Amino acid sequence: MGSSVRCIAKWRKKHLQPPKTLLALFLTISFIYTLLLVVEQQQQQNLNASNASLPSNITILFWHWPYGVPYSLAGDVCLRDYGISGCVLVDNRTLYESANLVVFHHIELMQNNQHLPMHLHRPAKQRWVWLSLEAPQNSGYMSSYNNLFNLTMSYHPQADITVPYGKLLQRKKRVFDFETPKNKSYEACWVVSNYQKWHKRSGVFHELNKDLDVQLYGFSNNKPLPKEALLPTISRCYFYLAFENTQSPHYITEKLGASLDYEAVVPRDSFIHVDDFKSIKALAEYLRGLIKDPVRLCNICPIYGQFPSQKVYEDLRVWKKW
Repeated sequence: MGSSVRCIAKWRKKHLQPPKTLLALFLTISFIYTLLLVVEQQQQQNLNASNASLPSNITILFWHWPYGVPYSLAGDVCLRDYGISGCVLVDNRTLYESANLVVFHHIELMQNNQHLPMHLHRPAKQRWVWLSLEAPQNSGYMSSYNNLFNLTMSYHPQADITVPYGKLLQRKKRVFDFETPKNKSYEACWVVSNYQKWHKRSGVFHELNKDLDVQLYGFSNNKPLPKEALLPTISRCYFYLAFENTQSPHYITEKLGASLDYEAVVPRDSFIHVDDFKSIKALAEYLRGLIKDPVRLCNICPIYGQFPSQKVYEDLRVWKKW
């Protein structure tokens, strides 16, 4: 179960979810799929080594679900959904004694919504997995977890199990009939579920809004968007502001933070980065110029299908002490 393991989650989203649920579902399916690949690799290594002392079936216990959003584990999930045999996923804590791996999501532990089972006897060969996809600045104090976890699971490439937020995939067909969108009503929009005045992104928004018509959506502005209205609303904006809540080198979620970080993940001309401009006013002028020039605005569309697959987060900052 080395740090060389790399895989991309298969996110099979059936319905658009609110931001928090969306992230939770993505995170859940991501680490399930990644864990299963690691388990499959380990089982193959065991088979090649003909080590009869290792279990033929591996049980993975999710002590609690990220953000309280569960994923159905009915039936043989590993085989049915991921094509991996010899693996059992459970969330029933009564099976703790028989679990080979126990997964703990850090946010719930940090907020004291969940607790480690320190009162229970820990089987000698059981491994505890620490899971987090948050930036280091949002992880609080971690010294209380020293000497407890055997494996780390994070977006960081040096984690034992790496779970990136996503990856660009090349289309099989290079088909793009496009025209300049006709339904644009606003110059830019920003949907934010975690608005804090002290966030750097909030300051950028207020400065940008002085020179550009930016529509703000979210509970903080008394304009929450129900899930069915999210895409129709932001599609009416020429530009969408994708600001991370934390500026950490190479911390990239479902949004697009430093310019060089994103160039390692997405085509350099497919996004506009704040740091590439001398001032927020200069950024506003540039965006307004693009709006007035449809050719420049849609320049990326005809060649989008030609972009090659690119590696994900190969240059992330070490996690905490890494």
